[in-house]
Amino acid sequence: MDHLILEIGIALVLVAGAAIISSRLKISIVPFLIIAGMLVGPHVPKIGAIDLRFIESAPFIDFMGRVGVLFLLFYLGLEFSVTRLIKAGRSIAVGGTIYIGINFTAGLLYAYLADLPFKEVLVVAGITTISSSAIVAKVLFDLRRTANQETEMILGIIMFEDVFLAVYLSLVSGIVLSGATSFGGVLLSGVIALGFILGLIALGRFASPLLSKLLRISSNEVFILVIFGSLFLVAGLGEKIHVAEAIGALLVGLVLAETDEGERIEHMVVPFRDFFGAFFFFGFGLSIDPLALGGAIWLALGAVILTIIGNVVAGVLAGRSAGLAPLPSLNIGLTIVSRGEFSIILANLAKAGNLLPILQPFAALYVLILAVVGPILTKYSEDIYNFSLKFFQRRNALAEE
Repeated sequence: MDHLILEIGIALVLVAGAAIISSRLKISIVPFLIIAGMLVGPHVPKIGAIDLRFIESAPFIDFMGRVGVLFLLFYLGLEFSVTRLIKAGRSIAVGGTIYIGINFTAGLLYAYLADLPFKEVLVVAGITTISSSAIVAKVLFDLRRTANQETEMILGIIMFEDVFLAVYLSLVSGIVLSGATSFGGVLLSGVIALGFILGLIALGRFASPLLSKLLRISSNEVFILVIFGSLFLVAGLGEKIHVAEAIGALLVGLVLAETDEGERIEHMVVPFRDFFGAFFFFGFGLSIDPLALGGAIWLALGAVILTIIGNVVAGVLAGRSAGLAPLPSLNIGLTIVSRGEFSIILANLAKAGNLLPILQPFAALYVLILAVVGPILTKYSEDIYNFSLKFFQRRNALAEE
């Protein structure tokens, strides 16, 4: 353990460097963190006295990454509100259903046509369906589009995805982690996982007044220990019944969001989310062998193209269903095209379930490409719209001739 502190120090410097570069370029930090991890991972050869393989610190960084997942999903649960989703109305429900329906179906068919096994098909479909709420929020802020007319629909779809993610990740984790192979076993795993999430949410809804009273703790030190203790305990219990620990964290966030202390918890969690969340993406990069990415390049490129097309179609249909003009509708699809934390969570779930190893490099390439391309497409959405408009006008003119 002689070099543990040194390796952690180097990792922190690399993470900080990735943050600085992404901030200067105004691009999501996610791809930079993954690349940084890949460049110094255990697969990198030792060159003379230079050894950046992070061998001693790898287990510790992996643990910090797992904690990062808990805080990312916990914070997402704190921001999510069933009441907000209901108030958003029919348009968001319709738009979210259109978006999930198109992208999830496309992901299932793509994985099936790629001749992947059943469990791998479920994981790939999830990887290609869920947007990165962190990247979407950053793009909206950086491009100053928070007041745009399509932003409500974008946020509504993100919330709708959260509901889908909670149920889907619970079901898939039960199927993948339990090792069930028969139809009855798979069904039982899914029922147990779904019962866990629904039962905890129902308990939280009924017990929110009592929880509010119990959480009226004046000392911030005691308060945060109580919150974090609850977070890790529920996540661990969920893992025991084959529900991904990330979903346990999401459920705790959903329950605590209904209490009077939800805003206080949210403010206190942000630094932990950012710090440990960065190590999650960095640690994911450490697990990727750069030399093995070539085997997944065509699978990843095909998924990227399919995702962009599916997002444009879904965004336009969702926007038009809400009465939005063509450009704002196009903005919806392009803004939420980025994939990030949830895709990687599913890839790590596949690794924990001993599924095909190609899913790791596939997810890495897929997330890397869309985390970079997504914000660029969003930034130039008006130019894309004008080009498309001129193209179709010219084609119609030629057809009339």
